[in-house]
Amino acid sequence: MRVKIGNYPNRLTCLIHERYMDKKYGYMDWPTEYTKFEKFLEKLEDAIQSVYNLVNVPFLDERTQMAMVRIDPWDTWNMDNTLAYIIVPMLKQLKETKHGAPNVDPQDVPDELKPKTVEFLKYQKSGETDHKFFERWDWVMDEMIWAFEQKCRDDWESDYYKYEEDPQSRFGLKLAWEDPEGREAHQERMTNGFRLFGKYYESLWD
Repeated sequence: MRVKIGNYPNRLTCLIHERYMDKKYGYMDWPTEYTKFEKFLEKLEDAIQSVYNLVNVPFLDERTQMAMVRIDPWDTWNMDNTLAYIIVPMLKQLKETKHGAPNVDPQDVPDELKPKTVEFLKYQKSGETDHKFFERWDWVMDEMIWAFEQKCRDDWESDYYKYEEDPQSRFGLKLAWEDPEGREAHQERMTNGFRLFGKYYESLWD
């Protein structure tokens, strides 16, 4: 397999007014009424941007993101394992760099992370988040990461059984102990992590 995906295409953008306002008031707290200087910067930004667009529209906006993918025959022999090696580092980077979180269904998280009924209704009505909102998404991401990490392990089931040497057996080994309940719980957690990945696939954005 060989994968090469380029950065998103850039365009000429004037941010004189936007950067000034962000620095002065913060990202979310711009006033409704601008000062004379702020109005001037806004008009200046619009004028410069209109010039930039003479280049953006016919040339830069026509570009698309480069994506080159070559699949070798062995990549699909165990496609679930192959994809896991790619998904794990991407999920880890996303968790470290994300700037937001989607709404997570209460049924997908442990009881200690579930929102109260009043909080849940507030979110549905006005989008107001509760103090566990972002923790729920972190928990979901951790479960996805863990599940795909286990998929990368060829021997995770060996955590639940052990062999000892036995000269009298055919292969020189005998089963010393096994934990079928532990193995089943492990598999169920993996399966749930994959389910969460599918359910929140379109929420995997930065």
